[in-house]
Amino acid sequence: MTPNSATSAPSRRSFLASTAVAAAAVAGGMPLLTACGGQDGNKEGTTSGKDAQKILPAFVASSVVTPDIPAKNGSAAGFTQAIALDGLKSSVPKKLGSGGKLKVMAPLWGTPPSNGNAYYKAMNEAVGVDVTWQNQDGNTYDEKLGAVLASSDIPDVVVVPGWNLMGKIPSAVNAKFADLGPYLSGDKVKDYPNLAAVPTDAWQRAIFGGKLRAIPMPASYVNNIAPFYRKDLFAKKGYQLPKSADEFLSWAKDATSAKAKVWACDDLKWTAFNMFGVLSGSDKALWWNLDGGKLINRIETDEYLEALEWTRKLYAAGVVHPDAKAVKGDASNRFGAGQVLVFNGDLSYWYGKTAEQRTQNADFEMAAFDIFGHDGGDPALWAVQPANIFTFVNKKASEQQIKDFLALANFCAAPFGTKERMLTDYGVEGADFELKKGLPTKTTQGTNEVNGAYDYTGDPAAYLAHPDLPEIARLQVEWQQRMGAFTKKSSFYGLTVTEPNRWTNLANDFEQLEDDIVRGRKKIADMQQAVSDWKQKGGDGLRAWYKKLLDDNGSAAK
Repeated sequence: MTPNSATSAPSRRSFLASTAVAAAAVAGGMPLLTACGGQDGNKEGTTSGKDAQKILPAFVASSVVTPDIPAKNGSAAGFTQAIALDGLKSSVPKKLGSGGKLKVMAPLWGTPPSNGNAYYKAMNEAVGVDVTWQNQDGNTYDEKLGAVLASSDIPDVVVVPGWNLMGKIPSAVNAKFADLGPYLSGDKVKDYPNLAAVPTDAWQRAIFGGKLRAIPMPASYVNNIAPFYRKDLFAKKGYQLPKSADEFLSWAKDATSAKAKVWACDDLKWTAFNMFGVLSGSDKALWWNLDGGKLINRIETDEYLEALEWTRKLYAAGVVHPDAKAVKGDASNRFGAGQVLVFNGDLSYWYGKTAEQRTQNADFEMAAFDIFGHDGGDPALWAVQPANIFTFVNKKASEQQIKDFLALANFCAAPFGTKERMLTDYGVEGADFELKKGLPTKTTQGTNEVNGAYDYTGDPAAYLAHPDLPEIARLQVEWQQRMGAFTKKSSFYGLTVTEPNRWTNLANDFEQLEDDIVRGRKKIADMQQAVSDWKQKGGDGLRAWYKKLLDDNGSAAK
């Protein structure tokens, strides 16, 4: 049977559900052809329209495997049936690598495996490239990344998460990494069929400084933060799902019993933003949207303040777990223990927490409720970026090294249901996984080694597949499709924008202020003052800069 993976790439996406990264990933982002700046290095702006069309790879859909649930409304595709191992197809009929060597730097949350392990050897042999991994602590990856990019000693290949594209790093990306356009633009990508099947929206995000500089990790553009609830405990207590912000607060007061160590919810700030229709906070470019001829930032809107005020009311009413107020521990663990009935987190939790709890609590059942409008009407949701992790090649790399990297990326972008995907996601049978009840199950060695490596260097279009829990894959995709029906794309959707250095840190303190306000340490008036200060210190200048980008380049949102 085929992989019981949590997402289109469990180890690529599962870190979104890990402790330090979950919060960071929710607040990351970036870009099209620039309206200003020089030819390279410090190039500011973005690239879209006709200029982008000259750069983007041609799209050729893959026909190797057909999903059980086709993508719709921006959702991932879904696979709900297992495929026998002897029925796996091949999407890479011949080895494309030359046998050359590549050093790859990537973030890792955990203990780095040795470079000589069975998984790495098998992947290198299958691709035809000898890769040495330079894994770095994911919790401090931004610091390491900044230091490496400021030096002259840059590895051949570097993985850059979108949430690390802050400060001077975007300018360094433009200056230090190769243009892949000569190998991938237009029909050239057809030499790499799996890369040709990567959605155009994702490739658009890989344009940095007017050049196609990265292999993107495609993702659904539907907001990935879902409000989860304990379906089993709701049924036991006879609770009905609230349908408005006021109903939720009323239910939360009834459901909370500090004496019984049960609280209605954990921190729900990000769900509040969605309920109140606040522009996406996942990428700085998405903070802006053209409304009535004026470019508005999310922090300037009434909806933003209303969402913070509602979240503040939850804390003030004592319905939020005390550890959430103290920013201690893991919300998903409190949820699994039944200490909180509702928490919000990356959609991947649906599979991960269910798989974890089914061995501990046979009655455990979680679900995600549909996001409602705060007034009980339809929600007004905003798209997140269709790619937010990128892999680059050193500008000093030889032509053969670039081709070897593309051979690697093409192999790793193999679709679900192929031999290449099976090897990439599960490693070597007997060492990294074993068949249990017909399903591949990772060994301890596989859990430690098949993670944070080849899963960064290429991805197919977003999909969800859990052959051991197929119903979860169906529920995840159907939730995305329902929420996608209410999702709009803001003016800078799909664009990677390199802001001028003088303004890149302008909004750095807003997330901390949000958290202080909802926890009662600051007031809404403090946010209003911060927004006023932001305008004076450069917010209005940044608005004019973004407006010129939009006027000169147009929007990529369709």
